[in-house]
Amino acid sequence: MKNITERHQLILQELKKTGTVNIQELSDLMQVSGVTIRKDLKLLEDKNLLFRTHGGGSINNPYAIERPINEKEFINAEEKQSIAKAALSLIRDNDSIMIGSGTTVFELARALHPSKQVTVITPAVKVTLELSNRPNVEVLQLGGLIRQNSSSVAGSYAEYILENISCGILFIGVDGIDFDFGLSISNLTEAGLNQKMIRTAQSVAVLADHTKFDKRGIGKICDLDQVQYIVTDSGVSAETVKNLEDRGIKVII
Repeated sequence: MKNITERHQLILQELKKTGTVNIQELSDLMQVSGVTIRKDLKLLEDKNLLFRTHGGGSINNPYAIERPINEKEFINAEEKQSIAKAALSLIRDNDSIMIGSGTTVFELARALHPSKQVTVITPAVKVTLELSNRPNVEVLQLGGLIRQNSSSVAGSYAEYILENISCGILFIGVDGIDFDFGLSISNLTEAGLNQKMIRTAQSVAVLADHTKFDKRGIGKICDLDQVQYIVTDSGVSAETVKNLEDRGIKVII
């Protein structure tokens, strides 16, 4: 059994090799308990030598930063378009749906060409502009102060409207999906509205590419047990998919 200094050296060596470490693998390697490894990771994080993540540690910061929407739309653009097309299968004829703000769910608006009437509720101005003249689509734009970074409304006016609305499914984009912290975004102003939208919808579908996993934004939206679907791309690991499915979430790749 290694002492604390030897364990920390070994953890940092493994981290340098692959960029990430796993608690169970480190526990087996050093023949100590998972509790001991978690304490080691916390001490190393306190020294700014790594970032703790679900089930391990990483050399990269798991906390998401807020980027303007016109910058985000070029990041993983192909994956976002594929995710949006896959999410269309969740929309039924004559459905009422809600589309949140963000570049991935905006691709859903672009791909939406229903043969029967669909009502779309949204805080996102770009979604409204995209769908306002689309055949068989009726749009309810939530009101409020428009944030420049997201081109979306937030605040009490939008939340008040949602108190008198119900919809079938909410399609939401996030900045982070973490098994301990849940779903989160990188702006606190919009967190409250996202929480209200989740309570308004009968089911929740998260549209997120693989880079959003094991990340955290500053504003928590909800726990994973409030989510019914996650639509993502093939870059997500098999272990992550299994963990989500074990929690009762349907994963669509």
